[in-house]
Amino acid sequence: MTQHNVEREEREDREKANVDVVLTAMRELFADKDLTAIDRYWAEPYIQHSPRMPNGLDTLRNIVPDLEGFSWEPQRTAAQGDLVFTHSIVHGWAPNPVAIVDIFRLDGGRIVEHWDVVQDLVSPAESVSGNPMV
Repeated sequence: MTQHNVEREEREDREKANVDVVLTAMRELFADKDLTAIDRYWAEPYIQHSPRMPNGLDTLRNIVPDLEGFSWEPQRTAAQGDLVFTHSIVHGWAPNPVAIVDIFRLDGGRIVEHWDVVQDLVSPAESVSGNPMV
């Protein structure tokens, strides 16, 4: 095996591990409402780029217990280096279901930064293209 192949395999293994961390972390925190997941899968300083949330992990600790009817349903994932991308259907974050693209940056196997893009979810019948959003 060439050095290039070894490096590619190591990168792919790291990216897969990062995707697994994100999926597990989000399930344990938001579906199971296990606040100890924050200590296992996130790290400070936690940089938040979502316009409705401040930096720091205390925000997660404070909002999760109050989320009613919340569900995060990832439909696809991708990874590039230390970034993991998820494209999901989310209920309970806004008054109506939304489509969200989350981008997580990991450092040492822990989530340290987050971006998101949120859109109201509309059915294919309501979409000009007739295609589903997610």
